[in-house]
Amino acid sequence: MPEYQLTEVSYQADPLPRLISLRGLGHPVLLDSADNRSHLGRYSVLAAAPSTVVSSRNTPDALSEVRARLQVLGPARWPAGQALPFGAGALGYLSYDLARELENLPSLAADDIALPCIQLGIYRWSLVSDHLQQRCWLVCHPSLPEAERDKVLARLQQAPSEPAEFQLDAPFHAEQSKAQYAQAFARIQHYIQAGDCYQINLAQRFSSRYAGDPLEAYRLLRSASPTPFSAYLETPDACLLSLSPERFLQVHDAQVEARPIKGTRARGKTLAEDQALASELQHCLKDRAENLMIVDLLRNDLGRSCVPGSIRVPELFSLESYPNVHHLVSSVTGTLRTDCDAIELLRSSFPGGSITGAPKIRAMQIIEELEPVRRSLYCGGVGYIGCEGQMDFNIAIRSLVCANQQVYCWGGGGIVADSDIDAEYQETLTKVGNLLNALPIKPDY
Repeated sequence: MPEYQLTEVSYQADPLPRLISLRGLGHPVLLDSADNRSHLGRYSVLAAAPSTVVSSRNTPDALSEVRARLQVLGPARWPAGQALPFGAGALGYLSYDLARELENLPSLAADDIALPCIQLGIYRWSLVSDHLQQRCWLVCHPSLPEAERDKVLARLQQAPSEPAEFQLDAPFHAEQSKAQYAQAFARIQHYIQAGDCYQINLAQRFSSRYAGDPLEAYRLLRSASPTPFSAYLETPDACLLSLSPERFLQVHDAQVEARPIKGTRARGKTLAEDQALASELQHCLKDRAENLMIVDLLRNDLGRSCVPGSIRVPELFSLESYPNVHHLVSSVTGTLRTDCDAIELLRSSFPGGSITGAPKIRAMQIIEELEPVRRSLYCGGVGYIGCEGQMDFNIAIRSLVCANQQVYCWGGGGIVADSDIDAEYQETLTKVGNLLNALPIKPDY
């Protein structure tokens, strides 16, 4: 098997200057461990200039096309003692609306952003930073011409320009009134009482117009809300700015992990208040019940592609704390069957259960009925599928989409039988407020 070529370059804790230097090559993608203090945030991956781009806009079965392209690219082996999580392969996004191609769902919500459900580039090189060792390498697939490698190295030597300012024309506003949200909430309660579902993740959208460079907005958001599964990517149609704390699925050496988040509290203003809020979250029976419901859903999802008997829950109700919020997080693991690959796992598990509800398909049908606009990239995923079969995707929550000079953000939460309308509505505002308060104009809702 041919071998990756690794060229060590100087380590930079902040990947944005190098992103600026490389973005002119086209289709830049940054998988950004902005919060690299935890074991989840050890590596960041930056790539640009894909050899091809697979889009559902012009490919009926884009996931199968990605698999075929990866097979053509072919695997490579790592030099002895230098294995990294990613070298070459597919990077990009899966929108929430991919679910329509995987399950039998109605088509009711307006598709006003109208982005492809899948856009994954095939990249033959990447810049991988190890934040633990504070080292960085340009990793080149053996099929990459030496002239292309030299072009990337030359770009890295250039002084980056400053991105243009990011400006909002007006404060973000909620596109639904509280009364409209309350109607949807009441309908969910009706479905729960009727036995259709146990939990529904209900989201609402916020929007504004903007001018300038979305990368500057990402810089502001990243500084205010660093998370281990952040991402920034540019396509011809849109920019995605994701400050996600949640892993959807990881595959490494046939070992699968999902890390669902269900349960959130704001950080306290004092140490005592903060500790009290964290303790309240950890011991809240409602939050624990919701989290367990999603864990059971994910055990079922992973069980479709994993070896029977291999599903485990090594973490249940763990506390993860970020600058603005505490989260209740669990971990579900399994061993991928030999007759399944990462793409088959995606097909059987997408989208993540933590952002749908349970049971999953009925929950997505109810979401389609009650949310007036499609979720687009929100609650989809950003990540990679490597040419050796490894994979890692986030769930694109805490994320902004910039398209046609409009910028969109969503906030949502899980509704169960004993949910309180005022608390659930406020949770959606709190989640987006933690992001939007970092931007030049404070939200108005």
